[in-house]
Amino acid sequence: MGNMPFQGGGRRPGGKRRYNQPRGPRKNERIRVPEVRVIGPDGKQIGVMQTREALELAKNNGLDLIEISPTARPPVCRILDYGKYMYEQSKKEKESKSHSSSQKLKEVKFRVRIEEHDYMTKLRRAEEFLDDGAKLKMTLMFRGREMEHKELGFEVVKRAVADLAHVANADSPPKLVGRNITLTMSPLPANKRKLKYNTVVGEDEDDEE
Repeated sequence: MGNMPFQGGGRRPGGKRRYNQPRGPRKNERIRVPEVRVIGPDGKQIGVMQTREALELAKNNGLDLIEISPTARPPVCRILDYGKYMYEQSKKEKESKSHSSSQKLKEVKFRVRIEEHDYMTKLRRAEEFLDDGAKLKMTLMFRGREMEHKELGFEVVKRAVADLAHVANADSPPKLVGRNITLTMSPLPANKRKLKYNTVVGEDEDDEE
């Protein structure tokens, strides 16, 4: 009997592994085509030129050659700082996400006698919702005799509104409805939001050549 072909997992035939492609557009030496259409740092077209010449031009300006339209013929590249370009793209994506999330409503609930640790946990969740572009409904619920001290509930809500002013605005003053104080907040424009209670995750690291 002849040898049966190996059917197991692991490496592909030939012993080659698959590697994840670096995220983001191709840049500099990763651009393999012979010629590209180049847009300068000022946004003006320079024209079609050899890729090696475009790369040299970018490096002479202390910038990167970034492929922004790979399917065009020839591909379109811009001379920009790669880190700045990725940051601007991230802001645009967040703005777009904000528009698509404009109808989304998230809720965070408070208590009159909330512990400081729990308060900060609620605040972090609220900040995360607002930073993602969702509207926030804030609800404070009274229990039993707590209704005799409504002003304490309003103080908690007003404090939370002030503590979230860096990511959102209150749509209206807090209102007492039954045994609850309610209020809604709308996120600020994406470029004006600043995280205060949540960790900012670093963006793409430079890929190794």
